[in-house]
Amino acid sequence: MHSKVVIIGSGPAGLTAALYAARANLEPLVIRGLQPGGLIATTSEVENYPGFVEGIGGFELADNMEKQAARFGARYMDAIVERVDLSQRPFRLITDSGEEVTADALIIATGASPRKLGVPGEERLANRGVSYCATCDGFFFRGKKVVVVGGGNSALDEGLFLTRYVSELKIVHRRDALRADPILQERAFSNPKITFVWNSIVEEILGDDKVTGVRVRNLKTGEVSIIETDGVFPYIGHIPNTSLFKGQLELDENGYIIADHRTRTAISGVFAAGDVVDHIYRQAITAAGEGCKAAMEATWFLSEQEHAARKLAELATTPA
Repeated sequence: MHSKVVIIGSGPAGLTAALYAARANLEPLVIRGLQPGGLIATTSEVENYPGFVEGIGGFELADNMEKQAARFGARYMDAIVERVDLSQRPFRLITDSGEEVTADALIIATGASPRKLGVPGEERLANRGVSYCATCDGFFFRGKKVVVVGGGNSALDEGLFLTRYVSELKIVHRRDALRADPILQERAFSNPKITFVWNSIVEEILGDDKVTGVRVRNLKTGEVSIIETDGVFPYIGHIPNTSLFKGQLELDENGYIIADHRTRTAISGVFAAGDVVDHIYRQAITAAGEGCKAAMEATWFLSEQEHAARKLAELATTPA
């Protein structure tokens, strides 16, 4: 399967890139990846995306963006890219089904994944009380106690969503002040279901077949205590999904793809947008903006390549 433009990832960056590339009649192919719609699709409510006065559900926003791009000719593939070869054009991609896809231009919008706590019990109790998606799993904790780990926007936003279901929610944060936006802090502090465990970290998630508690250590006093809980939701940052490109693209010390202000990577014809390059803003609107830029850059790149090919063809047929 060959496409002029292939986009890896289907979050706001990838879907906006698909929209602009489709409107340029490039019929882009979007390889959706492990999380169709990206992380925004797991967010209960998005209140800061322009144009939605009352807010919009993250899944609905991603679904609308996908349908809008499809209207202009974007195509979608439900697959995960397992290998890439960026050493020459067309670029080669191999999916988890063994299918080979080639592209004249590639837009990487693979985003970032939730960072795990890395403590005993986390892996063993995954999907048995440990969850990284409140929107996906909140219903299963109706009337139960849960712990949210973190102090940023995601921790508070998802924590507030969970209060629709749970009877009690504790937010464990390693500092004594939150990093979240003031409006989220105001809502969390005023919510009667939410209490805070300050200056503390989770050292172990307890339970045999399901989560029963967490072992917490206070970083100032060293005191260790156990909090009984039915669920644990870690929101402590993200890791860029760039392992696929190690050794082929330039990455910074944290694994983010290095691209210039025009989304161009060190390889001509390869562009990167969204959370895979941005560890500062990490907003749906900024990701969408970068997706727009990446698609426009890819369009210009292909036009230049086609123009150069025509010139070579004309020279080849011109009598000496």
